[in-house]
Amino acid sequence: MVQTSSTPAPKLSPRFCFNERLLRDFLNLSRSTIDDSITQNLNALFTPAQEGFDPSSTAVRQTDSRAGREIDPAACQGFKDQVLFPSWQTRSDVLTYCAGVATSPDPEDPDLILRQTESAKDRERVVDERLDPYSARFFPREARTESLASLVRNQRTVEEIIRARTWGLVSETCGGSSGWEEALNNWREKNQR
Repeated sequence: MVQTSSTPAPKLSPRFCFNERLLRDFLNLSRSTIDDSITQNLNALFTPAQEGFDPSSTAVRQTDSRAGREIDPAACQGFKDQVLFPSWQTRSDVLTYCAGVATSPDPEDPDLILRQTESAKDRERVVDERLDPYSARFFPREARTESLASLVRNQRTVEEIIRARTWGLVSETCGGSSGWEEALNNWREKNQR
């Protein structure tokens, strides 16, 4: 089996979460290492010609690239247990931690005073919509916790889509009838995470 290493877990801190570029980069790198290249990872699990070369195999054109190729169930399970599920768990841990940061008060918010000042000015503003119909527009600055919460929600949706696609390919190649959520939960129970 070809060893694919998952992206190491970052050191979790509020600073990591509030650096949205760094958070996105970690998630994208982790996904590209395992999920985006799932076909290559699964193809690496096939063991070539265990019985040796059979010259009669060239007599008929093979249209199915996987025809007659068996995957070792132990290699498939090893890939899931040692590479796929740990990668998914690491991303879940990061998103759960950052969701907690997003719902916690942020005493170090650098824009807090600016937003409070803008809010006070907005309350004092007198609007005459006859003179300027657009003067009622006010776009308050979004707190960084709100921005982080939105990013985490979006990334969780992306995770759902990617995991469903990846699990479909894994199930097709390795077999299995359970959904990815059930398989991941079973792995978590076995590994006490």
